[in-house]
Amino acid sequence: MAAESGTAMKPSITGQRSELGRLLSQQTARGNVRINVAGQQANTLLHDGHAWKDFARTMRTGTRRAMRSDAGFLVHASFAFVLGHPEKDPLRSLAGTILECEELVLSGPIPACVVRLGYLYGPQSKDLRAYRKAFRLGRPYWAGSRAAGQFHLHHDDAVSALLAAAVPGNAGRRFHATSGPPVAFVEFMDHFARLLGTRSPRHAPRIAAPLFRLVVREEHMQQADLAMPQRAPSPRVPGWRPSWPDYRKGLLNVVEAWKA
Repeated sequence: MAAESGTAMKPSITGQRSELGRLLSQQTARGNVRINVAGQQANTLLHDGHAWKDFARTMRTGTRRAMRSDAGFLVHASFAFVLGHPEKDPLRSLAGTILECEELVLSGPIPACVVRLGYLYGPQSKDLRAYRKAFRLGRPYWAGSRAAGQFHLHHDDAVSALLAAAVPGNAGRRFHATSGPPVAFVEFMDHFARLLGTRSPRHAPRIAAPLFRLVVREEHMQQADLAMPQRAPSPRVPGWRPSWPDYRKGLLNVVEAWKA
């Protein structure tokens, strides 16, 4: 069945076992659509950099697998952080792999588009639950620069953006899906901590960087200092609007969902 038919059906998913993939598997798309979220488990500031391990292999393998699909249209989930143009390795090499996979998809045999997603968070995030435990134990975290704002995106909004992009007329294009103005990771996480009742969350001092590299990877340290453009990236996914444009309300949704 071609994607142009518009018949509602379950999308096929590359990376279905990821948090984002499991959410997408509960949805329907218009026609025979493949959605590639391989590598998106790393697209967050909540894992201290460890999810970037073996990323190049995982991303390239998942992208090639998605391109072997018999779907009529392919939506490739990418990473908005490449807009920060990292200048140092390892983050520069990661961005290079991401851009390489975008080009691979857009030049492939299946009509496709790319959607660059902001850093992901949501009630399903195991990493966010780990931060909740750390705050309760009074542990410090690597907060990054207050001057470096990043784009974030609630899981639910990522799902709706990827589904909204699955239109044959979008073939060959790159889109962005982010919410609100960029906000520094330290502001994002401190607000989350206060929602949980931690009034003064502890930050790891910069001078302790050599020690913290035993548990926090260099990728995360670079990400937390990588500033995004002040203006919302464009073009955005046509017809899509985030349900959680304010990260504070998005984080409140997370806390309330855990209580339900």
